[in-house]
Amino acid sequence: MANTAALSDAALFTKPPSFMNVPRTLDLSGAKAAILGVPFDCGTHAFRIGSRQGPASIREQSQLVRWFESEVADYDIRERLGLVDCGDVALVPSRITEAFEKIEEAAWRIISTGATLVGFGGDGSISVPLVRAAARRWPDLALVHVDSHTDCHPVNEDHPYDAASQFTHAALEQRISPMASYHVGVRGPTFRKGVLDHTRSLGYNIISMRDYMRRGEADVLAELHEVLRGRPVYLSWDMDSFDPSVAPGVCTPTWGGFTAREGLSLLRGLAGLEIVAVDINTVSPPHDVQGMAAHLAAYIAYEALLLLPKRPSEHQR
Repeated sequence: MANTAALSDAALFTKPPSFMNVPRTLDLSGAKAAILGVPFDCGTHAFRIGSRQGPASIREQSQLVRWFESEVADYDIRERLGLVDCGDVALVPSRITEAFEKIEEAAWRIISTGATLVGFGGDGSISVPLVRAAARRWPDLALVHVDSHTDCHPVNEDHPYDAASQFTHAALEQRISPMASYHVGVRGPTFRKGVLDHTRSLGYNIISMRDYMRRGEADVLAELHEVLRGRPVYLSWDMDSFDPSVAPGVCTPTWGGFTAREGLSLLRGLAGLEIVAVDINTVSPPHDVQGMAAHLAAYIAYEALLLLPKRPSEHQR
């Protein structure tokens, strides 16, 4: 038997998993990108609550993500970006305004160092404070929002924050430029009429799933690159953009979505855009099946990280 008394602390104790086992640290001195967990949901759904547990599940499933993608990027992205995991924002989900203030400040402390923020939700409402933080550095921010919903419902004065109005807030607060922003993959029924009209009234562009399938990936990507070339882009990826058959554990599953292959192909097609911040949201572990949605979310995060060295600003360094 080994002499256990001689073992170091590191050989005896483990820490909570980080994303792809990168260092868990707040030292961003050498980091070009950083993970931030946002364990928050507004709790407004009648029965499907649980996305506040999403960041932990994505990190757990990321242990299955391998380090090299020989076909498109044959290098360890963790080393290339000096990737770190800053842990989770300390918050209480029921205190929405206070939580948003803390999320924005935590995100800003990452963004202000020059590192690219990759936020893990949490429900879609986390985009409000994360976009606010990103807009402090990039006032001409454009949005690419991949989702089955536009999340542009009119704001309810009685409870202004929920997971259906975050990009209404972003537009009304002038955090982003709606005319240069896109909601991609929109489909399915809503609880109120006029949602798409309201989204367009704010200035947003909508590419529904029906339009996407009719036009094809290449045509859609060509438009995105033409409009967004040279602009800072905030990428928000809602996991219910995928069909529930491949991502069952999400807040609002909606049939007729992307297959895993289609979604990953779309994401890879964004290479060359100036993506300055990312959030991946709505993984809901209590409703997941063997971690499928969380595992796919971890791959979305990995593929999004692979886009960062391909930004025009990286080529200018």
